[in-house]
Amino acid sequence: MSKVAIITDTNSGIMPADGEALGIKVLPTPFMIDGVEYLEGINLTQEDFFKKLAEGADVSTSQPSPGSLLELWDSMLKEYDEIVYIPLSSGLSSSCQTATMLAADDYEGKVFVVNNQRISVTMRQSVLDAIEMRDKGMSGKEIKDKLEEVKFESSIYIMLDTLYYLKKGGRITPAAAALGTLLKLKPVLQIQGEKLDAFAKARTATQGKNIMINAMLSDFENRFGGLDAHDVHLSGAYSYDLEKANEFKSEVEKAFPGYEMHMDPLSLVVSCHIGPGALAIACSRKIHV
Repeated sequence: MSKVAIITDTNSGIMPADGEALGIKVLPTPFMIDGVEYLEGINLTQEDFFKKLAEGADVSTSQPSPGSLLELWDSMLKEYDEIVYIPLSSGLSSSCQTATMLAADDYEGKVFVVNNQRISVTMRQSVLDAIEMRDKGMSGKEIKDKLEEVKFESSIYIMLDTLYYLKKGGRITPAAAALGTLLKLKPVLQIQGEKLDAFAKARTATQGKNIMINAMLSDFENRFGGLDAHDVHLSGAYSYDLEKANEFKSEVEKAFPGYEMHMDPLSLVVSCHIGPGALAIACSRKIHV
């Protein structure tokens, strides 16, 4: 039986130190902040990141360099026969395409790059699923195929606290941001598959949370077999405000009786574009092997 290594990046919400406990490798996502490179989970914490963001620092994200990826693959292949690499969704970053190209060049049959359109807590679940499949003796190709087979069986809704960072990143016009701020709108965004799309506009945070909960209840009913099926993982995510996140977690668990909601900080790649105070609800279908 092949020895299979699992590798992901910090966009999964799993930090390098957590990866060691799980028996996997985690590549830190690089950030350029005022011209200096930082690595998420190595020398850049959530606390540091949001402090710099609040101070108006120039923040941009990058993908792990091809050199660092190849170096990691080569070192892992000294101990393992195969690698399953689970990077950030190809719809949100070019790191997946880069890795796929590198794997096709010299690592065919050894490195399996998973393109299953996940980020944050749904990506984390894919990593946990991969670990479980590996531990059950599945090969690298079988794990990749299974993860990609269910790639659209997930859903994420995110409510933003501010439009400032979308405007700063050029993702909405200054006029739209000014109008939204004036009206105190709380936009709700949706990720189903590879794109981040507008879903609804709420007048208040309470309305926004209700919109997200009702949207997820509808997904459970219409896509995942209803609340009684218990065939999905329910998750949540947030940017910076843990107290607000825990309050939301209680509200969600009340609306989804019998489900426990796993809650993580949003990946800094997402937080970079939406800023602090965001809340998200997510789910992904359980994989049965």
